[in-house]
Amino acid sequence: MRSVLRSICLATTALCAAPAFAGSTVTPIRHVIIIVGENHTFDNVFGTYQPTGGQTVHNLLSQGIVNADGTPGPNFKLARQRIGSDESKYLVETPSPSAYSVLPQPWTTYALFQPAGVRDSRFPIDLPNGPYQITKYAPYSSFTGDPVHRFFQMWQQIDGGKHDKFVWVEKSIGTGTNGNPVPAKGFNPKEGAISMGFYNMNPYQDAAGVDQPGDAQIFKALADRYAISDNFHQSIMGGTGANFQAIVSGHAAFFTNPTKLDGSAAVPWQNQIENPDPLQGTNNYYTQDGYSGGSYVKCADSTQPGVSAVVAQLKKNKVKTNCASGHYYLVNNYNMYWNQTSDQHRDLGSSKFVLPPQTAPTIADVLTRAGVSWKYYSSDRGDDATKFADSVDGVPLLYHSYCGICDPLTGYKQIMTRKLQEAKLQNYGNFLQDIKDGTLPAVSFVRPFEYLAGHPANSNNELYEQFVDSLIKRVKSNRAIWDDTAIFVTYDEGGGYYDSGYVQPVDFFGDGTRIPLIVVSPYAKKGYVDHTYYDHVSMLKFIEHNWKLGKISSRSRDNLPNPVHTAADPYVPTNIPAIGDMMNMFNFPK
Repeated sequence: MRSVLRSICLATTALCAAPAFAGSTVTPIRHVIIIVGENHTFDNVFGTYQPTGGQTVHNLLSQGIVNADGTPGPNFKLARQRIGSDESKYLVETPSPSAYSVLPQPWTTYALFQPAGVRDSRFPIDLPNGPYQITKYAPYSSFTGDPVHRFFQMWQQIDGGKHDKFVWVEKSIGTGTNGNPVPAKGFNPKEGAISMGFYNMNPYQDAAGVDQPGDAQIFKALADRYAISDNFHQSIMGGTGANFQAIVSGHAAFFTNPTKLDGSAAVPWQNQIENPDPLQGTNNYYTQDGYSGGSYVKCADSTQPGVSAVVAQLKKNKVKTNCASGHYYLVNNYNMYWNQTSDQHRDLGSSKFVLPPQTAPTIADVLTRAGVSWKYYSSDRGDDATKFADSVDGVPLLYHSYCGICDPLTGYKQIMTRKLQEAKLQNYGNFLQDIKDGTLPAVSFVRPFEYLAGHPANSNNELYEQFVDSLIKRVKSNRAIWDDTAIFVTYDEGGGYYDSGYVQPVDFFGDGTRIPLIVVSPYAKKGYVDHTYYDHVSMLKFIEHNWKLGKISSRSRDNLPNPVHTAADPYVPTNIPAIGDMMNMFNFPK
C-alpha cells in the first residue's frame, strides 16, 4: 500500500504535501522551512549579542574588540586592517607592509535614497581602524553601500585566517570593471571601508546623542528564545549565485556543453574564465573578473591563474580541492538557463553570462526519489507582484525584482524538463496558501522578495527581519504545522562584511565567512548558542538524517563527517574537513 501511495505522491504535488509521507522521520520534525536572506556576516548582525542563561558566544563583544555601546574595546587591534603589497601574481595571503591609520570613508555605491557612487557623508572621514557601528551614523532602517563579495576577493579578505584585508580588497579591486581602460595604479573602486560596519543589539546613543533601544531586536528576541549558531558558514567563497548552488547541490555548478545542452563538462568562452592575476601597473586589479570578464575556474589544474594560491591554503590542512578534472566551476553570479519557467530560456554566448543547463544531482532529486515532498518558493516569481503590490503582511514593498540566481533549481534539466518537478517551483503567495490550507510540503525553501531580503544597498537587515517575523507568525497560525516544524533562518553569504570567526578550509570553494543561523522550532534548545562547525550543507545533512535519505552525490559535502570538537577549542574540528548535521541545536524526546 505504501509503495502505491508513494507513486501517487510523486505524481501529485498536493498529496506530496500530506503528512503521511512527511511522517517517516527519526525526529518529531515533519516540516523543515529554510529561509535564505542575503549578505550579512555573523559579526555584522550578532557582533554585540549577549546570550542568555550563562551561554558563551564568539563575537566582537566577547573578544573585547568592541564594547557593548559599540565603541572600540580593549582588544580593538585584533581587527586592525592592513594594506597589502603590490604583487605580480594573485596571492591569498598578501604581505602587509603597513596598516591603515584611519579607515577610508565608506561610499554609497548604489544605496537606495542616497546619491550614487559618492563618499557617504553620514560617516566621518577618520573612523578608527577596526569595526565601527553603522547605526551611530545611519539609522537601522536606512540603506548603506554594498561591499565587494566575490570568490577570489573573499579568499584575500580572510588572508589565511588573519581577517585583515577586508578594506584593502575593497580599495584595490571592486567588481565588474573589466572592459574599462586599464586603471592607473591606485585605482579606487569607490567602496571605502563599508565592510567594517556592524549593527549593535544593545542600547546605545546615536551620533545625535539620542538613546536607541538596539538594532536587530527581532533576531535578538528569536536568539534569546530559540537556538543560534556562532559557527555557521557560507559554503562558497564569493557571492549569492554560487552559494545558492551549494544550498541545493552541496557542491558547485560547472560549465556544460552549450550546444548539446546535455550537462556534460565543456570549456567556457575565454572571456568567462577567471584570471585574478593583477594587471601590470595596478596593485590588485584582476585581469579577468566581473561581468565583462571571468567567473569559471578550472580548479583541478594548479597551473591556472589563482588556483595554486588557493591550493596552498588547502595543503596546510591536508584538504583536497574536490574539483573534477576538466571541469570549469562557477564561482560567481550567473543567471540560470531557464527564466522562471520552462517556456522561457536565456541565450547562451560569450557575452550572455548564463550558466548552461545542469544535470548534476540536487537535494530535490534525493527527496523526490524517497517520496518526500518539497517545494522551492521564490518571491516575485510569476504573479507575486500582483498578490503583493505594496506590502507583505504589512511590511512595505518598494519594488519587485525576481532574483534568477536565487532560484537555482531553474538551472537543472531534470527539474525544468519534467512538468511535475517544475510545478514545485512556486512563489511566496503559494507558500502562504499552503500554510493556510495545511498542505505545506515536508521541505520548503523560501527566498524573500528582493526588497525584503536584506541585501545591502537595495535592502537592509531590518526589512529581512520583518519578513522573517511575518513568516514565522504565519507558520504559528497553523498549530498543526508549527508543532512539528523547524525553521532555519540564514543568509546566502556574508556580503563581504568583516567577521572575526574561524573559517575551515573544506575544499577549493570554501568555506567562507560566518553568517547568522537561527533555528526556530518548538524543539529548538532554548536560548542556546551552538559552537558546532556548520555550513549551508549542514541543513541538507539535517534533512537527510531526519528522513533517512541517501547522499546527493559522491562530491557533495553531505559526505563529510560530523565534526569532532574539544573543550579546549569548541570551534575548530579536530577531523578537518567536517561539518555538522545540526541535530545538536534541538532537544528531542528520547
